[in-house]
Amino acid sequence: MEKHQKIIINTDGGARGNPGPAAIGAVVDGREYGEYIGKTTNNIAEYSAVIFALKKAKALLGGKKAGEAEIEVRADSELLVKQMNGEYKIKEESLKSLFIDVWNLKLDFKSVTFKHVPREENKKADALVNRALDTLI
Repeated sequence: MEKHQKIIINTDGGARGNPGPAAIGAVVDGREYGEYIGKTTNNIAEYSAVIFALKKAKALLGGKKAGEAEIEVRADSELLVKQMNGEYKIKEESLKSLFIDVWNLKLDFKSVTFKHVPREENKKADALVNRALDTLI
């Protein structure tokens, strides 16, 4: 039996001011991505980072391999992780469509799990967010 591929993804999103200039950061299987996404809130940036990372993982793997891959998304946003794991309800209207986007992207993989990690364990993704925001100044 073929061993399934497990991919670790670290994501972070942040806004300076809430709302304010925002960026996302993602480390997908060791590859680093960070980009400015415009003016929005921290929570929208967190979701946007996961959406970006799952799309990137699918593109890197290709459709067939993505369907066999187990993805672990690590984020320091307790809200995002608990909402994706069904522990918190989604009260913000602006997050409902993003939640559905993530939920639909999950279907492209064998499994997608969400794990809350302390900020110290998410330094690389956080640095990518700050680097993207610092380039605006």
